[in-house]
Amino acid sequence: MEDCVGRIGERNVRLRSGSQVALALVLFGMIVVAGCGGDSSSPQAGPTVTHFVPNSHAFWSDPANWTTAYGPAYANIILTGSNFVPCRGGPYALCYYSGPSNGTEDLSCKLTPDGKYANCQCFDIQYGVYFVDINAILNDTVYNNTVLQCGADGSLCGTPNSAPVCQAINQGDLIPGADMFSTFSFDCVPSNGIGQTNCASAPYVGCMTAPCFKTGKSTVQCSCPVFDGPFQVGQNDQSCSLGDDLVWSAAYAPPSPTPSPAATVRTMAGTAPSPGACIPDAPGSAGCPLYVPGVTTLPPNSGVDCNVVCAEYGSCFQKGKVQAGFTCDSTLCTDQCNDLDLVGKACDALPKCDLTEIIKAETAASCSCCASQLCNCEPNSQTNTSIASLVQDQRAQGITPQCDINGTLCGTP
Repeated sequence: MEDCVGRIGERNVRLRSGSQVALALVLFGMIVVAGCGGDSSSPQAGPTVTHFVPNSHAFWSDPANWTTAYGPAYANIILTGSNFVPCRGGPYALCYYSGPSNGTEDLSCKLTPDGKYANCQCFDIQYGVYFVDINAILNDTVYNNTVLQCGADGSLCGTPNSAPVCQAINQGDLIPGADMFSTFSFDCVPSNGIGQTNCASAPYVGCMTAPCFKTGKSTVQCSCPVFDGPFQVGQNDQSCSLGDDLVWSAAYAPPSPTPSPAATVRTMAGTAPSPGACIPDAPGSAGCPLYVPGVTTLPPNSGVDCNVVCAEYGSCFQKGKVQAGFTCDSTLCTDQCNDLDLVGKACDALPKCDLTEIIKAETAASCSCCASQLCNCEPNSQTNTSIASLVQDQRAQGITPQCDINGTLCGTP
């Protein structure tokens, strides 16, 4: 791996100047016109992969362009919990568990011959709530726009999809040529767990926002850049060295500076989000609770228009006039890693639809997959049939659907 670390003093995260961004984009355009596709490593046969925008490893490895004092964007540095901006949509890849090849599913990260990248097998998630480390956005223009909107630490973008990077990922144009991008989500925590193993300096891959490609399997392949430094694996009691040209998909949350005796001691940020408030439709501990009949209500003066909520549910169609908002709610908030295909089927149309008032209602009531219940929205007959089928499919896979928890979104056969 080329020596891109360098020794620099402590400095604050700063927004790079517009002139630098413009120059970088012009240089990138000149490279494309000249017929150079950038770096030579490709995760699959065919055209060279575009790894960054601008697609220059030297640009991103230059300390002048690092997003933090601890490393470049592809080092996946987390300084504080607000660095994770929340998004809702899809598709996206989950590489949090990637690295070893000995699990029940191949989630290996295999180094390329030049050592600059690794080809990582990652979970393919079609729709849900996910998080992006603001320090790890591999498109320089999108990074700058996100910092302008959210602040350098991301703290101004606590509402899902308020960060510009969310739109770039949901629209599929963060990095040209990719089918989707790697982010973080809690989708597989119930089955795969979450934790932390601290590792000394060694090569690891920062997969956050890396380009990913469909493989025809249940996983996708992401081409993740390599960084050499200390890191944390997102599970407990793991071996830091995998061998066989395998490396961990990891991140690094540096310890906070030693405080003065009178100051409050702070711990490291951690490599997974810890939202201060629950997030509607997010799985696991980060998510808000499901609807409780007779208890969960819209607070007074919430400003939610239930007519608009029901119109959003009623106008977002999948094939056969099935209303995707209802079918997605019936599966999304109880999903596990073994039913990602069901969630993809149930939520497929949602990225194309306006869900503004639905999200507003769920945020106001602090509940997940609940806006239709809050506003008494009714699905059509085709949708009810589809919901009933999805509920049965979840039960068959050992998952307790929302229908069996609160008696809502059960459908009719």
